[in-house]
Amino acid sequence: MFNFDTLYSDLKDTELEPWLEHLPAQIDAVFAEKTHGFVGDWIKLLAEMPKAQASDVDLTADRVRIGQAHDMSPGQVEQLEQQLRTIIPWRKGPYELFGIHVNTEWRSDFKWQRIQPHLSPLKGRTVLDVGCGNGYHMWRMLGEGADLVIGADPSQFFVAQFRAIKQYAGEKLPIHLLPMKSEQLPAFTREYKGVGFDTVFSMGVLYHRASPVEHFKELRSFLRRGGELVLETLVIEGDVQTTLIPKDRYAKMRNVWFVASTAFLIRLLERVGFVNCRVVDECVTSLEEQRATDWMNFESLEDFLDPDDHSKTIEGYPAPRRATIICQAP
Repeated sequence: MFNFDTLYSDLKDTELEPWLEHLPAQIDAVFAEKTHGFVGDWIKLLAEMPKAQASDVDLTADRVRIGQAHDMSPGQVEQLEQQLRTIIPWRKGPYELFGIHVNTEWRSDFKWQRIQPHLSPLKGRTVLDVGCGNGYHMWRMLGEGADLVIGADPSQFFVAQFRAIKQYAGEKLPIHLLPMKSEQLPAFTREYKGVGFDTVFSMGVLYHRASPVEHFKELRSFLRRGGELVLETLVIEGDVQTTLIPKDRYAKMRNVWFVASTAFLIRLLERVGFVNCRVVDECVTSLEEQRATDWMNFESLEDFLDPDDHSKTIEGYPAPRRATIICQAP
């Protein structure tokens, strides 16, 4: 099983320490309920990766960069690339490790460029990113100066990819990925009301949840008073009454419960209690931002769209459109 001792150490003597009352037991419960059959293989793979010290780390570049090619011998670089390719698909990125370009399905840097200018400065803040995938945006958050970044994603596979990056970026860096869904995370109890994270991100999660209200309540429970929520999700054009509920699949995804207008989402956020809600970005997802690569050689956005009309999905719904809403906890 993956070790989380450094996370527990980072939580001590902070406002987030109340999480330690329940978090270790909840992590143990996740693995007790279901450990991925390849976890042992991934841990072995991580241990066998070439030992090297990165001469520098750049978390501010679009391609998160760890080290330089000359930090390893050519044979080690070749070995590392082969090992990284055994844990495909790489969906969020891009990354560069010792000169190896991990060309991921998503150009996640495009999203970050759209969102980052609208954020409250992350320097000195504690950050939670739910549904974080392999953690690309978490590295960008740390690059902005966050004191502590914690991600949550139920995929143990993504944890393995994250650990592959972190073991070269620096094991002591205050950045951690939990193999959990947001609804499995411990909320801050009434005893600690007003305590929580400074910033919470939920990007690409909402439409997978059957109840948007419950998700918004969870997110609010993780925020301190005055903390900032960054919600990024699929949306549809329309007014406050507009919501699309797919009959079966949306863009070939089975687990899309609904796609709503930004006006509808802001109304729900305000009903839950969030304040100062505003749309800071809205755009159609392009074939440059999401595409198949040799690091993710399965179907991607082009396969999810009507081949004769890219303004529609293969099922005939409006093509993926994404928006970011930022608001505060009262």
